[in-house]
Amino acid sequence: MQAISPSSPLVSFIPIRRRITRFAPNKLFVHCIYRSDSVYFPNGVGSSRADWQSSCAILASKVAAQEQPTDKSGEDYVNDGSTDHVAAINGHKTSMDLDLVPLNKDSSDDGNSNNNKLMKPLTITDLSPAPMHGSHLRVAYQGVPGAYSEAAAERAYPNCEAIPCDQFEVAFQAVELWIADRAVLPIENSLGGSIHRNYDLLLRHRLHIVGEVQLPVHHCLLALPGVRKEYITRVISHPQALAQCELTLTKLGLNAAREAVDDTAGAAEYIATNNLRDTAAIASARAAELYGLQILADGIHDDSNNVTRFVMLAREPIIPRTDRPFKTSIVFAHEQGTSVLFKVLSAFAFRNISLTKIESRPRRSCPIRLVDNANIGTAKHFEYMFYVDFEASMADVRAQNALAEVQEFTSFLRVLGSYPMDMTPWCPSSGD
Repeated sequence: MQAISPSSPLVSFIPIRRRITRFAPNKLFVHCIYRSDSVYFPNGVGSSRADWQSSCAILASKVAAQEQPTDKSGEDYVNDGSTDHVAAINGHKTSMDLDLVPLNKDSSDDGNSNNNKLMKPLTITDLSPAPMHGSHLRVAYQGVPGAYSEAAAERAYPNCEAIPCDQFEVAFQAVELWIADRAVLPIENSLGGSIHRNYDLLLRHRLHIVGEVQLPVHHCLLALPGVRKEYITRVISHPQALAQCELTLTKLGLNAAREAVDDTAGAAEYIATNNLRDTAAIASARAAELYGLQILADGIHDDSNNVTRFVMLAREPIIPRTDRPFKTSIVFAHEQGTSVLFKVLSAFAFRNISLTKIESRPRRSCPIRLVDNANIGTAKHFEYMFYVDFEASMADVRAQNALAEVQEFTSFLRVLGSYPMDMTPWCPSSGD
């Protein structure tokens, strides 16, 4: 290794690092990192390996001297803060001042002790992101406490702080404005189909899908304590909940009007707040517990295979992996309309990638495309955005090549997220 001359300008760029690591109360080890080649330092440290060893010995003796008892009755004890008593170690001398900053100093030693106190350094826990297991996470959901979305948020992130929002849009904005760390929102139901509002919001906002959770839906008919089914003249709930329980409500003999509200738990809260004894709500058993209602009928959904799929949204995407099943969601469009759809689907079929969902939504920026023809007239075609979910991770080469081919056929392509699939076992049951 070539030596660096004393006048070399690179001397100032050579790092000197000493690490002091405490393993036990009475043991302290000093590690020194040195260079094997000759380096000159203007502050007096020599140029040989022995000088580095001398410096390490001086540091060790300094620390040991600070940790000795304060009893100075022994005549051999000297600790005046100078380096004279260790000026020659291993036959080498040094003029470098190696005084150490005291590790522990009582406030009574110096009147300006507040100025000498060092600030607590940041640790990795101060800089690391919120834990992924859900502890201490703030998770936004649409609805009020007792809603199915709240149950989905707690299943996705156990021990989280659930933040209710009155609208889906508010939940998106809560994450974007750092009011919440995640959002858990419904995207489709096995009976009612897709929640189109959230598909539109996924395109409008820049949040990323980082996971999914599938929640079985168990509807109950709730009313105030003491109210009988014969007295019910109105049933209120979310529109999809009303549709999912229509046949059962008819079998129960309820000659009651159906009225739609924003969410199921909100219907239960409305009855309890206004003391409505002629109104029943379709909601969960947890909503009955929270708002002090009784369950008139349990499990009133028409189909026991009633599952709602929720997506977990975050400001940053997660790193895709291949060691577990992943799902990827994309959205694309093309200026030539739907004629490119077959080519896009062929890109996945050719690579044996299974599609789990395809959804079309009107293209708001250009909903109608006009085709002029002087002989026939003006033809109008609707423009669509296509949402596709497929079973592959973005870390998979097959998915990367498929999207590269899809990008050649489309004018717009966006990956909404690549995230782990919900593999939780589930079977229909009469309870939650």
